[in-house]
Amino acid sequence: MALIETKNLTFTYPAGTKPVVENVSISIENGEFVILTGPSGCGKTTLCRCFNGLIPHFYGGKLEGDLRVADFNVTECSIHELARRVGLVFQNPENQLFALSVEKDVAFGLENFGVPRDEMRKRVDWALQTTGIEELRERAPHELSGGQQQRVAIACVLAMQPEVMVFDEPTSFLDPLGAQKIFEVINDLNKKLGITVILVEHRLDLASRYANHVIVMDEGRVVLDGETHQVFNSEKARLIGVGIPKATRLCQILNENGVKFGKVPINSEEASQLLRKMLTHD
Repeated sequence: MALIETKNLTFTYPAGTKPVVENVSISIENGEFVILTGPSGCGKTTLCRCFNGLIPHFYGGKLEGDLRVADFNVTECSIHELARRVGLVFQNPENQLFALSVEKDVAFGLENFGVPRDEMRKRVDWALQTTGIEELRERAPHELSGGQQQRVAIACVLAMQPEVMVFDEPTSFLDPLGAQKIFEVINDLNKKLGITVILVEHRLDLASRYANHVIVMDEGRVVLDGETHQVFNSEKARLIGVGIPKATRLCQILNENGVKFGKVPINSEEASQLLRKMLTHD
């Protein structure tokens, strides 16, 4: 059974003249690593707000269609119940950090859930260790770098041990090296802990190597939904303006000019392996 499933999901904000999300029908299985992408303003963030109940319980508007998360009907389930199952990491980590120390920020959600003190300490220690920021425990969040703040934001959500973690462009304020480190943390959460990951991202060159499912949106609708290689190698993805991985585009151009790769790669590692095989064969 799908962990997240929508059928004809449509949402319009109170002042909106047309839906921001329209007739979205998707299915996300337990343990998947999903990239959600598309042009700016296509409805990605709004869809993510539906997954954890911010829509319709916090943001007003008109919600139509069906939405189930972990077998719960989102419209009938409170935000605090959904927060135990779906964690959302915002684009700007400063929007999630407010305490005087990293440790207190990570413990905040657990305090609100009424977790016993001994269990809280174990979870905070585990979340800090898992995200590699144990040495930052006593530091003030506002003194940290952007990459460190993003790890703290991830630890805050991770401590609550959700089944699903949604990341809304978590690397938009980071340089490529910082972004790569954050993607590696997210990948470990998925591969080692089995957490289902939904990653809203435009940096597809870096993120594509980790995902096994890609959903592309355009003007509020899902226009592509499938396996990573299949989606990124489609002509439709390129025409929509999705920044498909450079290795994919390069091999597409070479294919068009008679250099056949067979399976088109989606990252530089796959491309280099294919080139080595071709050279060895020649």
